[in-house]
Amino acid sequence: MANTRKFDIAVKTGEYTDRNGQIKSRYENVGTMMEGQNGPYLILKRTFNPAGVPNPDNRDTLVLSLFEPRQDDGQRPAGKPAAQRPVDDDIDF
Repeated sequence: MANTRKFDIAVKTGEYTDRNGQIKSRYENVGTMMEGQNGPYLILKRTFNPAGVPNPDNRDTLVLSLFEPRQDDGQRPAGKPAAQRPVDDDIDF
């Protein structure tokens, strides 16, 4: 079984206002989730520093989003995160 790219891993780095006046989120791709012979695994950029991500709510946790990889035409299939779950800030790691 060949390794397969399943998701891009991104972190929200800020917001911007588009030309229609809507507030949009800005994301930075920080890695990839792959599926291999022995199961799923992550590849993260060595230069990714979670301490540099904006933290206006002073939380101890960081949310990373999974997006379906872009197609050959540069578009994402659904145009939004592939998986979204409520975040429980009381989870002990």
